[in-house]
Amino acid sequence: MSHFTANATYLNYINGQWKAAASGETEASINPARKSEVVGYIQKSDARDLNEAVAGAKQAQKAWRKLSGQARGDLLFKAAAALERRLDEIAETMTREMGKTFPEAKGETARGVAILRYYAGEGLRSVGDVIPSTDSEALMFTTRVPLGVVGVITPWNFPVAIPVWKMAPALVYGNTVVIKPASETAVTCAKLIECFEEAGLPAGVVNLVTGPGSVIGQGLAEHPDVQGITFTGSNGVGKRIGQAALGRGAKYQLEMGGKNPVIVAADADLELAAEATISGGLRSTGQKCTATSRVIVHRDVYEPFKQKLLQKIGGITVGDGMQEGIWMGPCANENQLRTVLSYTQKGIEEGAKLLFGGRHMQGAAFDDGFFIEPTVFEEVTPGMTIAREEIFGPVLALMKADSMEEAVELANDAEFGLSASVFTASIGSMLSFIQDMDAGLVRVNAESAGVELQAPFGGMKQSSSHSREQGRAAIEFFTSVKTVFVKG
Repeated sequence: MSHFTANATYLNYINGQWKAAASGETEASINPARKSEVVGYIQKSDARDLNEAVAGAKQAQKAWRKLSGQARGDLLFKAAAALERRLDEIAETMTREMGKTFPEAKGETARGVAILRYYAGEGLRSVGDVIPSTDSEALMFTTRVPLGVVGVITPWNFPVAIPVWKMAPALVYGNTVVIKPASETAVTCAKLIECFEEAGLPAGVVNLVTGPGSVIGQGLAEHPDVQGITFTGSNGVGKRIGQAALGRGAKYQLEMGGKNPVIVAADADLELAAEATISGGLRSTGQKCTATSRVIVHRDVYEPFKQKLLQKIGGITVGDGMQEGIWMGPCANENQLRTVLSYTQKGIEEGAKLLFGGRHMQGAAFDDGFFIEPTVFEEVTPGMTIAREEIFGPVLALMKADSMEEAVELANDAEFGLSASVFTASIGSMLSFIQDMDAGLVRVNAESAGVELQAPFGGMKQSSSHSREQGRAAIEFFTSVKTVFVKG
């Protein structure tokens, strides 16, 4: 049974009230599997709405920070329960808004519930240390204090998990939040914010403002009353956000692109490696910052691995993610489809050999959506565009290596360093990969995509601003250390 209501209008959530944008303008969020279907209308906000939201968050933070960690955590537990009750509805909205399959959307929403519960528990965990003083009659210790108002800027590819893994720690540590989600998935975000409202968070603690990134996202980064900015998205936008925050001394956290390699060693389990390469590279239509993009295979096993990979890819079903039996949905929007197609064309022009797919899908089931075939190139060299730039689509680039050392060197030959995986039975190969791979997340005999919510997540090089999200690491960004010296 569908929980979905088409064509509804979704408002901003500012200081505990659902409000239309001051401009009076809205824009449509459409279904990428059926672009004639409007999922909902969202507010086209401007600086007036943003200023009102930040003012509300600033005022609310005074009382919010004075609550005990447990009291804040209890409200996150209630938000988790609300999200769990509405899991199917919110997952269906996600599938209709950005295209990932319904089972994937349900999995992501369940992960959002788990993240909320994890951070709810943070309200009772340690926030400092006692440090011996040189004065025997004094007590010295550290504690942690919230930043204040935190601006949260999130992408469309994980419209529940990423907002939650940013908002939940920000809130439990005593900050208030203004979130600006990607417009493509703003309806999903509005339903997520309804769960916080249902949980009874005080007015102004969580605020939602939708609108253009150049206005609302940049406005958050530049706002004098926003003390922290946490951003996930493209490198170009991330750099602008970071520069704006740096210019006024605000704390910033940037999670950006990836060009993630998988290495298949000569002694790899080829069946496992092929499965994981497809899952890591093509699930969610390759629209993950941790998606496998480069597949570096030892020459001795290249042909059998390639045959397994192509055989499995040949069985992938593409279509509307709400339909049973569909493995891969559409690109999330028309711009993303055009981008992927342009990279495919560039790969052909630069001399890579197209082994599979690469076409914009046509026919009755596909004409109203942004569907593309899963795509595999071989004879890819390190200098080619498809080996260097993030495509954010279902495109795999196969490369050969003569040794583990060469494979790791090829894997490191990228400006990004988010995630990487290796398939091998050799402990020596595993250990050298773990030590030598320049990536924030390295996985052995597992796909490159995915990180567990209790573990730190972030990248090296151009993938990140060197901070880490999720797990206990989140406390480092969302709080400041205060050192206390007490003498009687």
